[in-house]
Amino acid sequence: MASSRPRPSGAPVRRATSRTTTTRRVAAEEVEVVDETGGMGLDAGIGIVTCLLLVIALVLVDYEMGKHMAAGILFK
Repeated sequence: MASSRPRPSGAPVRRATSRTTTTRRVAAEEVEVVDETGGMGLDAGIGIVTCLLLVIALVLVDYEMGKHMAAGILFK
């Protein structure tokens, strides 16, 4: 088991705090939310990049098959 901490034997110490800071509440500032409507979203960008990479991969594989095996669709 863990050993307990020794308790202080003196009188409790009270720290000085200002009552005005604890009782006063700061007024909430108004914040305007701006919605950006222009531009392309992340989902659309990922879709376009994925489509381009797939088309490039198809063309490169067809080129290699046409060059080495004479079995390409676009390249022979």
